Amino acid sequence: MNFPGSQGALAGVLGAGPAPNMADLTPEQQQAAQQAYYVKLMNSATESCPFKLVMSGGAGFALGGVFGLFMSSMDIQSTNHAIYEKSFKEQMKFGMKDMGQRSYTSAKNFAVVGAIFAGSECCIESLRAKNDIYNGIAAGCFTGGALAVKAGPKAAAFGCAGFAAFSAAIDYYLRSDH
Repeated sequence: MNFPGSQGALAGVLGAGPAPNMADLTPEQQQAAQQAYYVKLMNSATESCPFKLVMSGGAGFALGGVFGLFMSSMDIQSTNHAIYEKSFKEQMKFGMKDMGQRSYTSAKNFAVVGAIFAGSECCIESLRAKNDIYNGIAAGCFTGGALAVKAGPKAAAFGCAGFAAFSAAIDYYLRSDH
């Protein structure tokens, strides 16, 4: 089974015609043919939906971790004054532990959003065989609805509309001539 956009393991790599007889080629031509083969293989792998999903999830995790670290360092969450009676070392230990936990939570959330959006956009683009603004809008709707589905149908509808509108605004800006 192939994922949309993956086109199979070797599709498009060997070309439409038969492979040239490697014995008839010079060593330089053999090396060039082998290099071209691996370039096509890498290009087809990086354009696949599973690759885009994993890369977006990883990038979302990294960005979310940095964002969460920054935001948690600026937030004074504790209203318990007992922490101020502890030593500086214990206060730092508590603060670093809290920052790490909140950063990890933010990283996971960003990874999920990035993976769902990129995976759904790639699948929609593969199924429609078009690259336009409507792919992002549909993927935004799917992502917003999927993230809010546990809160009920009304929340899923608002999540769909919100993510779709945000995706439309971002796509419109990126496709415009600024």
